[in-house]
Amino acid sequence: MDADLAALAAAVPDAVVERVGAARAVLAIGHENPDADALGAALAVGRIVAARGGRATVAAGDGVPALYAFLPGVEAVRADPEPGATYDLVVLCDCGDLSRVGAIRERHAALFAATPVLTIDHHASNDGAADLAWIDAGAAATCEMVTLLAVRLGVPLDEGAGALATALAAGIVMDTATFAHPNTTPQTLRVAAALVEAGAPLSEISRRIYRTKPDVQLALAGRVLARLERHADGLVVASTLELADLAATGALSEHSEGIIDLLAQAEAAEVALLLKEKGPETRLSVRTKPGGVDATILCGTWGGGGHARAAGASLPLPLAEARAAVLPVAERLARAVRR
Repeated sequence: MDADLAALAAAVPDAVVERVGAARAVLAIGHENPDADALGAALAVGRIVAARGGRATVAAGDGVPALYAFLPGVEAVRADPEPGATYDLVVLCDCGDLSRVGAIRERHAALFAATPVLTIDHHASNDGAADLAWIDAGAAATCEMVTLLAVRLGVPLDEGAGALATALAAGIVMDTATFAHPNTTPQTLRVAAALVEAGAPLSEISRRIYRTKPDVQLALAGRVLARLERHADGLVVASTLELADLAATGALSEHSEGIIDLLAQAEAAEVALLLKEKGPETRLSVRTKPGGVDATILCGTWGGGGHARAAGASLPLPLAEARAAVLPVAERLARAVRR
């Protein structure tokens, strides 16, 4: 099982292997508003450290969305580090930049300042601003990378009766849409196969993430889809998610997960946009077609980032002003695509 990945795991930087391998007390954190890749990678780092005799705390500053309650060990995820605990390493998982760590970094600024920070991430836009950074933009998910780290450190992928494999597979399923996105590579499939062999229930993970929705989430998606607009002769599709939509449906902000991927199914669109009202700010999510607009260029206009086909940004503008700012840029980029 693990031996099949040995050649791939050799690419894990030695400095990362040494740093994690030597750590005895680790704080593993995913990005704010965590998804399955951020949570899965952080949970996996925690299990890797524990399996090697260390102590690990897994934290998510915004809490764990109910969608991911099926992940083994997720009930132990904390909103903050353990009170009074000291750590010799902080591992940031799937954080495209340090700002994506969120408020937990601000609440514990002294801890972050005093503790070495390792970033493990697969976002091409990551500038590697940490004491040590392992960025692999060719990986489909941060969990793909952490799987290879586990192999390199000699931790069996079936650790915890399949709990490690399940956490890692969840992140890969999330970020590839169950291997449907073009970021899926032969390496991704080899890693996933090893995780399934180690006990990850692939079909159940996929069902939980992509085919199980609470009624309020369906109602929320319906409101956003009803607001769909076409621009640039259909090359751009856009919609908005207002705070009033959450109030009307009883949905939570986390229930907006996946709506942008529904918009991206528009047949003729080169760019799909979802602008989410966040009080005085607006969160932008972008999806683009292979061979067309680079979503990181669009989102980079406002300091955002991500991947060529999927990216995001936060605009310090109210919804209407953000929409007026984003649409012309998206239309210009979409019209420049030649097929």
